Amino acid sequence: MFARSLKSLVKKPTNKVFEINRVNKRLFSTTFTSFMQYKHNNTEYNNKDTPFDFTPESYEEVKKILAKYPSKNKQAGILPLLHLAQRQNGGWIPLAAMNKIAEICGVNPRSVFECVSFYTMYNTEPVGKYHIQVCVTTPCMVTGSDDILATLENHLGIKLGETTSDKMFTLGEMECMGCCANAPMIVVSDYSNPPNFKYDYFEDLTSERAIEIVEMLRRGEYPTVGSQNGRQWSAPLGGKKTLLFEDGVLPKPYCRDLDAQPAATTTPEQKK
Repeated sequence: MFARSLKSLVKKPTNKVFEINRVNKRLFSTTFTSFMQYKHNNTEYNNKDTPFDFTPESYEEVKKILAKYPSKNKQAGILPLLHLAQRQNGGWIPLAAMNKIAEICGVNPRSVFECVSFYTMYNTEPVGKYHIQVCVTTPCMVTGSDDILATLENHLGIKLGETTSDKMFTLGEMECMGCCANAPMIVVSDYSNPPNFKYDYFEDLTSERAIEIVEMLRRGEYPTVGSQNGRQWSAPLGGKKTLLFEDGVLPKPYCRDLDAQPAATTTPEQKK
C-alpha cells in the first residue's frame, strides 16, 4: 500500500521544453574519476617524499608573481604558482609541489590542496600530450556534449579520466567554459613542451568534427581554434544582425555640450 501511494507521488519526467534525442546520457555531471581529484592517494610517483623544486627560471617567475601582492598576503599567489608548477611538470601537480607552494606562501598545505581540488584546470595525475576536456554544463549538454563525450570515448578506446596507451590523449570533463553561445565545446591542453603550453577552445562542435580534431592532433597537425562552423567569435551564424552601418563608421556616443550654460529654471512662485 505504502509503495503504491509513493509511486503515485512520483511524476514521470517530461521533456516539453527541449526536444532532445540523444542516445548517450549521463546521470551525474561528476564522475568517479573526477571525484578522485579531491582525494590524494600515495603512489610511487606521487607522495610527500617525491622530490620537487622549481627550476631557477621558475623561481624568477615566483619572484614576479609574489611581487604583485603585499608581503603579508603571499597566499594570494597560490593560484598562479600552481599554474607555474603544472607548466614546469608537464601538465600535472604532484603533492610535493603543493607542499613547496605552501612553504613559499607561508600557509598550511591544506590551503593549497583546497585550490587544486576545486579548479578543474589543475591536474593531480599525469596526463597525455593532449588533455581533452568536454564541457558538460547545461548549454553544452542540451546541444549534444554527452554525444561528443561518448564519441570520444569510443574513438579513443578509453573512459572519462583515462589516458590512451600511447600517452597521447587524456579525456576529462569540465564545468562551464564560458562560451555558452558557441556550445557544445571542448578545450585541448598541451603541456608537453614546458614551460610553454597551449590551452585552446574548440567550439560549435559536432561528434564528427571532434573525431577530425583528434586525428589532426594525432598526425601532428593543429586544427583551427575557436568556432568550427564559421561563426565569428560569438556573433550570430551568418554574421551580425544588428549595429550594421553602410559607411562602416560607428556613430559617436551622445555627449552633452560641456560648455553650454544650464537652462534657466522657474520656481513655482515665479509661475504664479
